[in-house]
Amino acid sequence: MDRGGRDRTGASASRSIAVFCGSSAGRSPTYRSVAEAVGVALAERGCRLVYGGGHVGLMGAVADATLSAGGSVTGVITEQLLALEVAHQGLTELEVVADMHLRKARMAELADGVIVLPGGFGTFEEMFEILTWNQLGILSMPVVLLDVDGFYTPLVELVAGAVQAGFMRPDHGALLVRVEDPADAVDAALAPAAAYVPKWVGSR
Repeated sequence: MDRGGRDRTGASASRSIAVFCGSSAGRSPTYRSVAEAVGVALAERGCRLVYGGGHVGLMGAVADATLSAGGSVTGVITEQLLALEVAHQGLTELEVVADMHLRKARMAELADGVIVLPGGFGTFEEMFEILTWNQLGILSMPVVLLDVDGFYTPLVELVAGAVQAGFMRPDHGALLVRVEDPADAVDAALAPAAAYVPKWVGSR
């Protein structure tokens, strides 16, 4: 079976969606409720959740909601975080890797698409790395920004500004798909990835 969830005969199998989100819950209860709605939507569509393996914050909320709705959850956590006892112990599967670099690579390997919920530095870094890998043609998968109450509006404007300033092709700015509804986020993450366009501004 390939990473896209198809066996050698081309038959479809269940899809896997990686969710990047905060290990904190944030101040607004809306963040948690949206994370839970994503988990339910993934389970209802028969998708496996792939995430960072924690039981805390929005990470724990999306995992618990997926499991409660009958879905499958694979967590990928580092040895350091496992030692700090932040791992979720009730997952379908928990993989332990040596460091953060391997964690991100493994999550990308397992996923067919990405949904980004509110979070901090770690969430931003995970998202931008996958976007960069798409831009460079290292992989090809949708990256969907679930913009809860305008949380990511400044980031969307930053990306648009980079395009306007000539540091990024419009096609690459469009790799970051923005939605506001959890069900729409899952649908967008399951959609075909954008066609590869060479990175270099000014190249043909």
